[in-house]
Amino acid sequence: MVQLWAKSQTRRTLVVASLILTAIAVLFVIFVDDWSDKSAFQQWVDIFQSMVTVIAIIFGGIFALVKLQAFRDFDPHLTVTHKVTHRIIGDSYARIEVVATLHNSSKVKIDVRRGLFLLQQISPVSDKEIEALYVRAFEGEEYEEVQWPTLSEVSRYWGKGELVIEPGESHPETLEFIVAKEVKSVMIYTYFHNPGFSEGCQVGQGWVATTVHDMTNLDRLGA
Repeated sequence: MVQLWAKSQTRRTLVVASLILTAIAVLFVIFVDDWSDKSAFQQWVDIFQSMVTVIAIIFGGIFALVKLQAFRDFDPHLTVTHKVTHRIIGDSYARIEVVATLHNSSKVKIDVRRGLFLLQQISPVSDKEIEALYVRAFEGEEYEEVQWPTLSEVSRYWGKGELVIEPGESHPETLEFIVAKEVKSVMIYTYFHNPGFSEGCQVGQGWVATTVHDMTNLDRLGA
């Protein structure tokens, strides 16, 4: 289990433990007051009533924390945005530059270990190809994302501590692609794996961003 997720779990455990200790303290105060002046039957009645109260306090507090997402305060989260530009090179090709900015919008630092850049072609695509893509997307019981033709796929890996983003800070990751001049529109998909993800935990597996970019005005820098 990764260290970041372990720290988050520790904080959650401390919150729950604090609620339990508070409830026990309340129970102790109730029983100490005039305990010797009550009959055995009344003492057991008081015990039962107090236990119900304590259980209600504990579960009520936990429910409130979950509803308010207090446990998510220490989950890692990246906000990924794209800046895409293009320029013609030579007689037949165009260069596409993708700047993926990773902004740490959580309260914990994130040690990014791997990412993926995917470049797909949207135009030109023939009607026959579009119809086939549509059929594949809806052939199952659930909708599947349209799998546009892939022009390039690049995976990136970083060692431990190589790409650490502190809370509130941002980091740009730049990648360039070379495509044929005939390409008119592309889709850029990026994915960055969540180092705090593990089976059974509450945080997501990673963070994605998708941008459609039109290859207009190839004789100059694109917007």
